Amino acid sequence: MTYLTVHTPGPGLRLHLNENTAGCSPSVLAALRALDATDTAFYPDYDAVTTAAERWFDVGPGWVQLTNGLDEGLHVVALAAARGRLDASALIVEPAFEMYASCADAAGLRAIHLAPRDDFAFPLADILAADQSVRLINLTDPNNPTGLAIPDGVIEEIAVSRRHAFVLVDEAYGEFSKRTLIGAALNRHRNLIVGRTFAKAHGLAALRVGALVAHPDTLAGIRRLLPPYSLNICAVRALLAALEDRDYLERSVAESEQSRELIYAFCRSRQIPFWRSQGNFVLMRVGSDAREIVSAVAAQGAFVRDKSLSPGCAGCIRITAGVVDHTRQCLAILESVLATRAR
Repeated sequence: MTYLTVHTPGPGLRLHLNENTAGCSPSVLAALRALDATDTAFYPDYDAVTTAAERWFDVGPGWVQLTNGLDEGLHVVALAAARGRLDASALIVEPAFEMYASCADAAGLRAIHLAPRDDFAFPLADILAADQSVRLINLTDPNNPTGLAIPDGVIEEIAVSRRHAFVLVDEAYGEFSKRTLIGAALNRHRNLIVGRTFAKAHGLAALRVGALVAHPDTLAGIRRLLPPYSLNICAVRALLAALEDRDYLERSVAESEQSRELIYAFCRSRQIPFWRSQGNFVLMRVGSDAREIVSAVAAQGAFVRDKSLSPGCAGCIRITAGVVDHTRQCLAILESVLATRAR
């Protein structure tokens, strides 16, 4: 089995994992400091935090299942898709988050990888033509690492045509894209599941809080595969506090939008190809020496992601677009590295 492994560097600008480098809301830290001895000794109750998440996503009771990071959600949906079926498969649209393949493998699903089309055009025809062994279709909206959105209406078309399969839509960057399928679409399509995370915009990556949002009938079978206490008390209290501080979230998203524009301007001025992103990151094609550029930038204290080995991403790097000052510092370092290499 292949697991996602990413080198975690030392001190510096962490612009390689799409984290919120400003950190979490001060309200989250206050909630964590307020924990007492009995809070840590007793199993957590999930009623209040689940209700808060349901309000956040504007859905009714039973529509949200909180998970230990979205990764646990991806894993348990793969298990549900594989349960009781021989030779079932999972469809993965490349380029894709590496955990989709890892979770499929762990669940015993055969992974079918759809190669990217020119300029990452969405491969709807290829998805609809996939064989009937497909029991799980992994989609990301917006995509990581390209930041591109799936065309409107396409996901529902897939859900209708592949009713025998779960269609799992990873909306990890939904706060930045301001797009979501949560709403009437989930009620119309019981095989449709939306995955969300509080790791990115809310800054809770280290606390591991995610969510699956789907019709209660769909979630009922998935819940049976989850352990009873996968969300720890720190995550519970942190999420409650984070959801109360909408102003902090809006400021984080606004910073990301400004940072994206700075990266676009940098690329335009240097004629570096890039893709306009709806996430908190930007993919750019710096050339065949992408790996060396990433290493040279890291040597000066800024860490960006080498994506040159991802399908369709030859010569590409990805930069987190978060705190504006961090973005400016990173681009200044990248500028000096590119200038040196051009001599």
